[in-house]
Amino acid sequence: MSDIRTCGIVVPTDWVPLPLEPSDDVKAWAKNTAVGLCERGRAVGLEVDRRTLRRDLRARAEDSRSRDPFYAFALYPDGFDSALALLEVDLIWPDETVRRLTLDWLAETFSADDFGGPTVNRRQLPVGPAVRIRQNLAMSSPPGGNPGVLLETVTYGVLPTGSRAAVMLLGSWLVPGLTEEMEEALDGIASTLTVGF
Repeated sequence: MSDIRTCGIVVPTDWVPLPLEPSDDVKAWAKNTAVGLCERGRAVGLEVDRRTLRRDLRARAEDSRSRDPFYAFALYPDGFDSALALLEVDLIWPDETVRRLTLDWLAETFSADDFGGPTVNRRQLPVGPAVRIRQNLAMSSPPGGNPGVLLETVTYGVLPTGSRAAVMLLGSWLVPGLTEEMEEALDGIASTLTVGF
């Protein structure tokens, strides 16, 4: 068994990579990225509030940085000043408490019963076997805010052939009515996963 040194995925152009390195200047990145997204929208006849977009970009980046994933992307279709979805990719390594990662362990560890049981099934991806978890999670709101919100998710736990580690892909969205489109998009992205040893 080898250790994963690199992993990658292919995402459509409306998935914006978020800056995760400690040395990244998130404020400058948000400003520059907002300009680019506004120009992209304008090219197809859609106007976006740049200030709102810049704030949303910065908030999404800072939120993902707090979890320290390997990669993170936010979905900004043309004409939207806030992200519709988030995708994070991370690696999990065996340790003293879990000496060998399995699909069953990944399914059990990353499943919740917030709104009924999750839908869990196994898939074979080009890099190896995977477990796919589709579930809805309860998210609390800030103090004094509205009641909690429903977070819809698709999680892939992948055991790349020849590796001791697992690659986790977590896609999430809050906007109702996007379930079919988001599941299709995330399934397609998961199939592009590559790893290097």
